Amino acid sequence: MAGSLDFLGPILEMMTWVGFVPGVPLLISAWVLAKRRCVWGTAAGEQFAAGGFLGVQWLDQSNEEQKVLLDIPAHDGSIDSRSVVVHYDLCHPSRCSLQPPRHDNTVLILGWILTGVGILSTLGGFFLLLL
Repeated sequence: MAGSLDFLGPILEMMTWVGFVPGVPLLISAWVLAKRRCVWGTAAGEQFAAGGFLGVQWLDQSNEEQKVLLDIPAHDGSIDSRSVVVHYDLCHPSRCSLQPPRHDNTVLILGWILTGVGILSTLGGFFLLLL
């Protein structure tokens, strides 16, 4: 039986390296990115039209007025609702959105998948040694 499983050893060894070498640095970089990410806050704001574009103004946590011109064209001079909920970055208030922020964890997911492949390949290699 050991003769028929000889081809698995090099494959498991290669998959261990393919999993661990990029997987662990991706996990570390995802952790660093999560620690550096600022918290987003919400505030009640008002829309305004300026130069054909839509703008938003609101008061931030330190009670300072913030105004940002968005890349959204204003509707033919009429704004449906003036009051909106503004989501903004507490560290950089000029980064704002009318939609809630979505934090993608692509680096973390890819790191977990590759590290999991490395762990399973290592365990498979040890199991192959016992046969």
